[in-house]
Amino acid sequence: MQKVFATIACSFALTGAGLAHAQSDFYRPMLPPSVAQGGTVGIALLAGRDYAGSDESRTRLLPGIEYQWSNGFFAGAMNGLGYNASTRPDRAYGLRVTADFGRKESRSPVLQGLGDIQARPTVGAFFNISPARSIRLSSSFRYGSGNDRNGLVVDVGAGWGIPLGPQLFLGTSISSSWANAAYQQTYFGVDAAQASRSTLAGYTPGAGAKDIRASASLVYLLTKEWSLAGSVSYTELLGGARVSPLVREKASTTGTLALGYSF
Repeated sequence: MQKVFATIACSFALTGAGLAHAQSDFYRPMLPPSVAQGGTVGIALLAGRDYAGSDESRTRLLPGIEYQWSNGFFAGAMNGLGYNASTRPDRAYGLRVTADFGRKESRSPVLQGLGDIQARPTVGAFFNISPARSIRLSSSFRYGSGNDRNGLVVDVGAGWGIPLGPQLFLGTSISSSWANAAYQQTYFGVDAAQASRSTLAGYTPGAGAKDIRASASLVYLLTKEWSLAGSVSYTELLGGARVSPLVREKASTTGTLALGYSF
């Protein structure tokens, strides 16, 4: 029972974070091993930043839904559309399509003159494994972001969770992302044309580590179906992203409060 509860609670916590960020770095199964098919629906309140590296606050209320079928296919706002080829509860691997939602220059005065980054579908793969109870190691790659559709991001991470009582669950995670030069240029670079239209100096970052993230979540199971989750995540920019002229804060904290329903 504890293992099932831990899986459900962890799903709600991570769903809240996924809803808040409106895109997912990792594939996260939504159901415990004993359930073959089902989903979650929820709403999340996010208090974060206008964009990666911004010092301006932004609060959003975001809905979301996830569903997975017994044949391995899944679809939703966080995990995207894809297929999990594994039938084992301790691992997941497969292909998926997710969304990169881009960035509007109107979001912040700092971005004026840089132009919009168009929303794009990204294609990728994932591999997760649980080497021990309550521990999950995750990895994924996503390709196709940016106006030229050639941005690539590789994510690796580890998560750990434990029940604190019959209805309360604690989850923690740490992860990091690597991005190719095209992605770094799109989100953190300033080319000659952009520099002429903005107040920012030209900048061309190379491929490398983009950031490192740590998070902690508490989940309270209100009923068998309903759950309330709160999470806090800390992100530190690295490498070329860290010294970009767009960056006003090299580190940021994001808070999320999410309500979820399992069906």
